[in-house]
Amino acid sequence: MSKFKLEHGVSRIRRTKLQSSIDQTIADDIEALAEWSNNETNFVVNELLRFALAQEEDFQKHKASVSAHNARTGNNVKSASTTTKPASESGTRSDAPTVVHA
Repeated sequence: MSKFKLEHGVSRIRRTKLQSSIDQTIADDIEALAEWSNNETNFVVNELLRFALAQEEDFQKHKASVSAHNARTGNNVKSASTTTKPASESGTRSDAPTVVHA
């Protein structure tokens, strides 16, 4: 099994807003991990989710099959994604810490 590793001080990435409710104990641990690693809470949440998704073998197989299917069908997903503006073009930044409600 892989080991989760968090680099210290690396937290500037482009973001998309995702609103979710999590347990208060998890929110407290994420805040503590962010302070310990000298990173923004958003970055820590992204890294934790990225790590968890990479560990889920069935999801990775599904993701690969969807990608292969889209490549064979001419990538119909691209037309849907071109209608939204990237966060950097919209003029707003989402650098604010993630608000977590229990």
